[in-house]
Parts: sequence; C-alpha cells; structure tokens
Amino acid sequence: MLIGITGQIGSGKTEVARIFRKYHARVISADKIGHDVVEKNPAVLKKLARSFGPEILTSRGRLNRKLLGKMAFSSRAQKKKLNTIVHPPLLRELSRRVRDALKGNKLVVVDAALLIDWGWHKKVDFLIVVHSPHQVKISRFMNKGYSYQEAFDRLKSQLPLIRYRQYADFVIYNNKSIAALEVQVAEIMAKIGRKKLTLPV
Repeated sequence: MLIGITGQIGSGKTEVARIFRKYHARVISADKIGHDVVEKNPAVLKKLARSFGPEILTSRGRLNRKLLGKMAFSSRAQKKKLNTIVHPPLLRELSRRVRDALKGNKLVVVDAALLIDWGWHKKVDFLIVVHSPHQVKISRFMNKGYSYQEAFDRLKSQLPLIRYRQYADFVIYNNKSIAALEVQVAEIMAKIGRKKLTLPV
C-alpha cells in the first residue's frame, strides 16, 4: 500500500510520517531526495549556478540553500526556473525509491509538500493532508532561521488549503500534541484496513 502525506510547509508532515514508522511503514522523504539531488549531482549544481548566479555557491562549491530559496521564492518566474532544474531528477529518483520500497514493504509512505503539484495524488492509494493554523506554520519555519517574509513567501507559493482538501482522503489537524496526532493516525489506519498490515508493537 502506498500512502501520500502532504500539506503546506510547517504543517507537520514529517512528524506525521514519523508516526507511521510505528506501523512499520517505509517512509520516503521527497525533501531529503531533493537535498541529495542538489548536493550529489554536479550537473544540477551547475545549472542552478548558471540560472541564479555563482553567488549561490560557497567558496567550497557547496550550495547556499537559504540564498537560493530566497531568490527562488521571490517570484513565480524564479520559482518556475528552480523547479524546471530540480524536479525532473528529483521525480526520477522518487519513482525509483518508491518502486524499490514497494517490493519489500507492505506499507510505504511518501512525505512530499508538492505531491499534488507533481500529480502523485493519482499514484497513491490514499492521500493524507496535514493542516496547521497559519501562524503556527509561519512560526515553525521561522524557528529554522528564516525571516517572516521568507516564510510568508514560501507559504504563498504553495497551493491553497482548499486545493489540498479537494484531493484528500483524510485530513490530519496538527494543532495540539504529538499524542493527538498519534490518535488521528491510528484512526486512519483503522479505516483503511489495518488488519492487512503489521500493527505497531
């Protein structure tokens, strides 16, 4: 079974994905794949530097992710430029990892903010949308060292909540505690037929 977890930045997708590990799910993070694609693929780094300027690279040739993000999310055109470079190799790697994971795991979870943008809501068996209050999402992103404007720009660049809900099989509200998230995940597992899957120890 393949489950997709999505939602806007700062909604708590990764925390929900961690809870699914208690059900022995193989969790695949699209964000982690994106990091790997950029950090370990010299061709991608070259394209980024050519498109956004050499200043996005450090003196050691590493990517300054915060600077690139600031530039890329400053406008739709800049964001499109970033996506055109990064998304093709990212999606190829995501597809490969999911194929491999499904061969040896009863439950595979894909954690991806852009899952709907990529059309992957059509590939998963169930789509879970994680939602948090707007200010909470902003605060979580700022806690990672970003400014309010940077957090706001990232949120603004994503799909509106109504679009996420349009495709969701389940919505998880992340506005309380981890325990409350665990209860919601357990309820979802019951609804999709957890008897077919390995239950948590």
